[in-house]
Amino acid sequence: MSGEQRKTWRIGVAGLGTVGAGLLNFLSERPDFAPAGGRAAVTGVSARSKSRQRPVDISNVPWFDDAAQLAASPDNDIFVELIGGSDGPAKVAVETALKAGKSVVTANKALIAEHGAELAALAEEKGVPLLFEAAVMGGTPAVKMLREAMVGDEVQSLAGILNGTCNYILTEMEASGRPFADVLADAQRLGYAEADPTMDVGGFDAAHKISILAALAFGCAPNYAAAEIEGIDAIDILDIRMAKDLGYRIKLVASADRSPDGVLVRVHPSLAPLNHPLAQAGGALNALFIEGTRIGRIYIQGPGAGAGPTAAAVAADIADVMTGARRPVFQAPASSLSPFTPVDPRRSVSRAYMRLLVRDEPGVIAAVSETLAGAGVSIESFLQKPVEDVGGVPIVLTTHAVAESVLIAAVDKIAGLPAVIDRPRLLRIARI
Repeated sequence: MSGEQRKTWRIGVAGLGTVGAGLLNFLSERPDFAPAGGRAAVTGVSARSKSRQRPVDISNVPWFDDAAQLAASPDNDIFVELIGGSDGPAKVAVETALKAGKSVVTANKALIAEHGAELAALAEEKGVPLLFEAAVMGGTPAVKMLREAMVGDEVQSLAGILNGTCNYILTEMEASGRPFADVLADAQRLGYAEADPTMDVGGFDAAHKISILAALAFGCAPNYAAAEIEGIDAIDILDIRMAKDLGYRIKLVASADRSPDGVLVRVHPSLAPLNHPLAQAGGALNALFIEGTRIGRIYIQGPGAGAGPTAAAVAADIADVMTGARRPVFQAPASSLSPFTPVDPRRSVSRAYMRLLVRDEPGVIAAVSETLAGAGVSIESFLQKPVEDVGGVPIVLTTHAVAESVLIAAVDKIAGLPAVIDRPRLLRIARI
């Protein structure tokens, strides 16, 4: 704004954890960061504890014990919610800010995935933006990609790694040969996993994120309740080894596919070929494929969490508010949004990995092959490899593409064979 005074945008920040502290440090260092958008000033903060030690000085910033009071304060123009959780204080505070006609920026994927449609309606009624770039893939701009760059195309599918905790655990299990429980304990000590890791390792965090991306990609309301969710807590180190021997790596893949029948949203452990970009995205990285009818396939990869990357994504949304950017929250007016029609996952078709533990008896392989053939499942590859201390002989096979309902029926029959020790382990081979 050459020749005129830059407007000061007053910002209230609720939640002073890793991301909140990172954001405050950034805004204090670069208050003029937004191109032609004015100046940012933090005019209020709120968190559970005022006395907690933090890597940021808040001594001169007005403190609010109640996040909703901060949201309603006339002393801020933009309310930033970094509390987390789909309900409770976070939801109340965001609703309060929107009703007061304030712009809202949030990193809360659970809130947007479960209440996004109603919040979008409230934001559009009040004529203010509701932005959530940091809710998915941290500092990697997946939301902006779908909300802005892909509006000239029709997105058909999404698939990627959206949870850094799970990706770190699977990467370390393969590298160290240690079981899930041991690696999870290390991840908790290093700060990669929460004390209660259920949201991450159970697949629920990734399901929140893919639900948001599906809403943006397909112009519908988020439908988290329709997502099929399976986490990584049952992944055995034996499966990681066997998959690698077959040329695959196990990843927790979140996907959304559109068809004439509706949308299938899934989170589940999947096998990716070792030379595939998703298989090569290791550690805590996030990665995403976007498939459009005109542009084709786009791949983005980057950090999915952390103070710097996530705070940068929050700052980018603040800059959009300051520069006057306006778009519908979910690609279409809130009044026209409806949840997508979920597709029965049993109708999906894919290749699969199956691992059996059997007794060392003659005719076992023939019995398994005949059972699969009788059920309509065709074997693509087969691996039998002696492994010590697993209580039987592991047999691993991959199938040609088959409907999931057919595959599950075949597994039920194989589980009943006398020589099969326990129910076969079934994983999908990612369609990427």
